[in-house]
Amino acid sequence: MISEFLKNIQSPEDIKSLSYAELTQLAAEIRHRIIEVLSVNGGHLASNLGVVELTIALHKVFNSPEDKFIWDVSHQTYVHKLLTGRNNRFHQIRQFKGLCGFCHPKESPHDHFQAGHAATALSLSLGVAKNRDLTKRSEYIVPIIGDATLTCGTALEALNNIPPDLKRFILILNDNAMSISKNVGAITNILSRLLSNPTTNKIYHEIDTLVSKIPNYGASLARQGHKITESLKNLVSPAAFFEEYGLSYIGPIDGHDIKKLVDVLERVKDSNWPVIIHVLTKKGLGLEEAIKNPISYHGAKPFSIDTGKFLPNPTTKPTFPKVFGNTILKMAEKDPSVVVITPAMLAGSSLDDFMKKFPDRCFDVGIAESHAVTFAGGLAYGGKMKVVMSIYATFLQRAFDNLFHDVCLQELPILFAIDRAGISGPDGATHHGIYDISFLNAMPNMIIAQPRNGQVLKELLESSFLWKRPTAIRYPNLTTEDADGPLKERELGKGEVLVEGKDVLIISLGHMNSTALKTREILAKDGIEATILDPIFVKPLDSELLCHLLLTHQKIVTIEEHSVVSGLGSIINNFLIKQGFNQVQVLNLGVPETFLEHGSNQDLLNEIGLTPDKIAKQIQFHFGLNKHKMNVNVTI
Repeated sequence: MISEFLKNIQSPEDIKSLSYAELTQLAAEIRHRIIEVLSVNGGHLASNLGVVELTIALHKVFNSPEDKFIWDVSHQTYVHKLLTGRNNRFHQIRQFKGLCGFCHPKESPHDHFQAGHAATALSLSLGVAKNRDLTKRSEYIVPIIGDATLTCGTALEALNNIPPDLKRFILILNDNAMSISKNVGAITNILSRLLSNPTTNKIYHEIDTLVSKIPNYGASLARQGHKITESLKNLVSPAAFFEEYGLSYIGPIDGHDIKKLVDVLERVKDSNWPVIIHVLTKKGLGLEEAIKNPISYHGAKPFSIDTGKFLPNPTTKPTFPKVFGNTILKMAEKDPSVVVITPAMLAGSSLDDFMKKFPDRCFDVGIAESHAVTFAGGLAYGGKMKVVMSIYATFLQRAFDNLFHDVCLQELPILFAIDRAGISGPDGATHHGIYDISFLNAMPNMIIAQPRNGQVLKELLESSFLWKRPTAIRYPNLTTEDADGPLKERELGKGEVLVEGKDVLIISLGHMNSTALKTREILAKDGIEATILDPIFVKPLDSELLCHLLLTHQKIVTIEEHSVVSGLGSIINNFLIKQGFNQVQVLNLGVPETFLEHGSNQDLLNEIGLTPDKIAKQIQFHFGLNKHKMNVNVTI
């Protein structure tokens, strides 16, 4: 497609003068651009194809960045990026040093918060609106949320705090009937029935305008008029759900009709109360495969631009999540007490087959991480059910208090299968799973383990309920070796020496053991022999094995794909101090204390010095094992 308009868009001002026919052409060009780039890079495809016209209309009516668009999750902001001067860099989206796949204030003044988790936009917007009012400013605040946002308790808490007299606050509800997976719960049923009667909307606003003009008594009468018209509206429309929260409801509106969207937005700009506009959009519009498979094409892999089909997987190896999904299904087939909970990550966590076979034992609770963990506590109460809580590391952060109060304090033996543990590559800072060991380690009686490959993962899963304690098994979304050999029972707190040496002890966690083994090969070329210890258990540590190894090793290196200030390295350091190994030299390697940006896993590991060659150089330099002084250039 030849770009006639998009190539000339340097800022939202450039679309103000375009006719509706030209804006429609621009929408087609934007869809083509998104499909073209994501066919190579992958990324959030279906959600962005669904908001093209809505985003154009918002920028047509409002004046960004003075007027604030605050996007929930913000994975659907690719169109916003293209309209705010980032088209020339769009081909680098989600790539190392390229555009972020989410909003990022350091990238553009049109982005106001670095976002990546659901249900934050409404609370942030209320805070921004209060800041505006206290400082006597007058810009519009426009939060854009999805229908799935309302399955999250944080959003309902924010709704409960909307002041009824809040001006210049226009909430956009983008309803595509989907989040990542199909929406669940009672809230989604309410939304599906929200068919507000346009006649009652008109009556509502005409009465308010009329009575508010009456001198001295206008405001009081208007309040009474609100009550009367709300009662009328309740007879024909369930829009009262939102109006009970102080919002004036308008909709639903066709989210792909630019003119209608612009007309509605213009009409509500001068409302003297907060407004919600219910917009209906189709996820994946513009690519047939994405329309038919919105779940698969939410976070799309590279695909053929001609057919829309995903490109063949370059490897036949399974991923850690796939091994988890297959193993937990086999466990459930043998044991009817095994149940699984997930907060809207059914597909990502490879639980689709489990749900198909055991729908009464698989619970997708929607974007409700806190509820999920506490629900798991209730389900595990009494000890009759074996409860598996499948959750991404970055989302477990949202349920820390529930983990403490409703699981660990109650001493409930729930298995936490912590997916996406480690660097989350193209998704960036909001999604890296590099903090969970720190808060899990703080919980008394919590077990923390990490397998180096698929075989060990299966053995840990099969053994976990024998330990009868809260257990976290963390693993990345990476391919892994997975043998079909017999499974052995894993004894709690027992590590394994993979290779023995005499010069340095390398303690490497999980999949980083493959990095440690490659590092050992590099060191061996300089005559340095390393012992590789896979602790398997971060908590409890194999203290007997560690003490034995420390009798013959005075130089220790820890390697982990986790925050180095609060993970395995810190735990080992604390162990050394407690056990009195004061003469041991230690080098802790991991993710530095910074917010790591996005890029491929390999690019990010290289940047922070966690590749075999850079680790080998750091070991030689730190311990003075190099034969001659080396100039080490490692970014930490």
